[in-house]
Amino acid sequence: MNDSLLTFTAVFHAVYARLREQIGLHENGHWRGDRGAVSIEHVLWYAAAAISVAVVAAIIWSQVRTTASTPVQSPSAP
Repeated sequence: MNDSLLTFTAVFHAVYARLREQIGLHENGHWRGDRGAVSIEHVLWYAAAAISVAVVAAIIWSQVRTTASTPVQSPSAP
């Protein structure tokens, strides 16, 4: 390796190690300590997502039932 590439690699690894230390990652990639409790905002977002999925599923199911309940016309010969 030439000197500029070696210097760049050393600086890159030093910055990377410092950033990993700042965000709290161990060497094996797991978080250090507790990340804290779930906020009410997270709970509300998940509840809103679940309700919207349920509403969309109910709309689709009602359309399927309506289509399934219509009688099928038998083809007539010309």
